[in-house]
Amino acid sequence: MNQTNEGVRLQKVLAEAGIASRRACEDLIAAGRVTVDGEKVTWFGARVDPQTAVIHVDGKRIPTRTELRYYALNKPRGVVSTMSDPRGRKTLIDYVGDVPERLFHVGRLDTETEGLILLTNDGELANRLMHPSYGVSKTYLAEVHGPIDRDLGRRLKKGVKLADGFAKADAFRIFDQVGKRVLVEVTLHEGRKHIVRRLLAEVGYPVQQLARIEFGPVKLGRLKSGTIRALTTKEIGELYAAVEL
Repeated sequence: MNQTNEGVRLQKVLAEAGIASRRACEDLIAAGRVTVDGEKVTWFGARVDPQTAVIHVDGKRIPTRTELRYYALNKPRGVVSTMSDPRGRKTLIDYVGDVPERLFHVGRLDTETEGLILLTNDGELANRLMHPSYGVSKTYLAEVHGPIDRDLGRRLKKGVKLADGFAKADAFRIFDQVGKRVLVEVTLHEGRKHIVRRLLAEVGYPVQQLARIEFGPVKLGRLKSGTIRALTTKEIGELYAAVEL
């Protein structure tokens, strides 16, 4: 941040990041709700370099580098979570081919699992989201055969011994039930391969179908299978916060 004519006015950077109109952003600055590189800014003449400045509004970081992109994709079943496949199967590139930037997928879903996968060209954010030390939670809907034991949630949250160590759920609930077809919601914060399938199989409930519906603060919502959307500024800020950026 500087007080010269170099850089871009802070309120313009905020407005272009989608925070609010430029006038409303001036009100945010005046109210002391904006920090730049850790310092509170309350005057409208402040200029910043969007490529390097770390800007927070109400304690949440906002994206300012215009070349960075953040997307959510509802991956269909049968699609490989890579950008290419030597066997000619459908991959993520089939759904993001219109995006000019080269994107990275944040983690993977196995081929038969559908649902939310994040894509970005923000390498630092992607690496942190995948790193186990930050423990970003993921929530899944799994179809299993009922009836469900009354103490299943307690067992999953206590922890189950798998071949590669203990695994446990952070949260569990029955989402829906029609006859013996039961949808259960499982939240956990680790990303070992096939972890949800292995966890439920170990306690006697092999998964019939599986979908990820949340990744940290980002929810799948009503995003149709095979479609992509840009993340909101709020979602990006919450992802930053989840990994301490």
